[in-house]
Amino acid sequence: MSSTTVVFPFALPPAPMAPDLIRALNTSGAPALSALLSRHVAQQYHPDAADHRVLPHEALVTRALGLAAQDAPVATAVMAGFGKRPDAGHWFIVHPINVQVGTHLQMTDLRATRLPEAEARTLFDAVLPLFREDGHDLVYGDALTWFMRADAWAGLATASPDAASGDNLHPWMPTGDTARAFRRLQNEVQILWFSHPLNDERQARGLAPINSFWLWGGASAAQQPQGTLATAQAPDWLAMLAAPDRRAVTPAQLRAGELAVVGHALPAGLAEDWSQWLAAMAQLERDWFAPLLAALRAGTLGELTLILSNREGWLESRTSKMAQYRFWRGYSLAALLA
Repeated sequence: MSSTTVVFPFALPPAPMAPDLIRALNTSGAPALSALLSRHVAQQYHPDAADHRVLPHEALVTRALGLAAQDAPVATAVMAGFGKRPDAGHWFIVHPINVQVGTHLQMTDLRATRLPEAEARTLFDAVLPLFREDGHDLVYGDALTWFMRADAWAGLATASPDAASGDNLHPWMPTGDTARAFRRLQNEVQILWFSHPLNDERQARGLAPINSFWLWGGASAAQQPQGTLATAQAPDWLAMLAAPDRRAVTPAQLRAGELAVVGHALPAGLAEDWSQWLAAMAQLERDWFAPLLAALRAGTLGELTLILSNREGWLESRTSKMAQYRFWRGYSLAALLA
């Protein structure tokens, strides 16, 4: 019999909202999740370090793939997912983004950024000379994912876009000896895009302008992940860490020893949209928790480790076919109060 680990980013409600959200889940019905969490072999809540610049599930994934969890050096691995394998240098992921200016700077969630390929290519071509003048290669992946080579910036500490999303951007900006060089390049790009006709056209159509870029995930060409990953509705960069045929898996397609990341609850949890979060949890109950429980009871899955995370940490719960026979343990979602 096989065993597998499945990570559900933001399926763990934050502590202040947990009692109300658990009551709502009990009302709408989450029997499979209740069974998986109540009849466990081992269970533990892990608080996350306060100074992490990536989210707990991002650190878990990069650690499982043999990469440093603290700053998620995934750029070259993501490049490989796009079929681009650099043979030298230190590379970063570059996301063209919309920054809203108010009492503080705030980045629009990348998932909500509507940027067609043709427009992305136009913006890419416009700033390519700026990067080259600074001695940086810039490589196109897709509309929202580019890559930059900056060997001298290897010590730059960066943050993932989801970690910074919804917050004041200032504390999340890159830091280190070369941070000033980054800020200068970012400022030049912002000035060019601010006056670019494409952004005028976008705003005339009611779309947010693309007025800056986010840099993160720095990795050397030699850093490649170890192990295998499967995903379902995961962020684009994370999906690219999986093989093409493992980027939209179902419970029935999980493989023994494989780590899977299922991102249905991530956007709503990140945005603190709790009605959408409850809808996402209902979908997970139907499409993931119930099939996983059925596989355990049938013996086609021998052991299952669930990891449910939020911004502050993650709940790790391991169960098995034998554990599901522990009838003296009533079903409950109390574990989500972690």
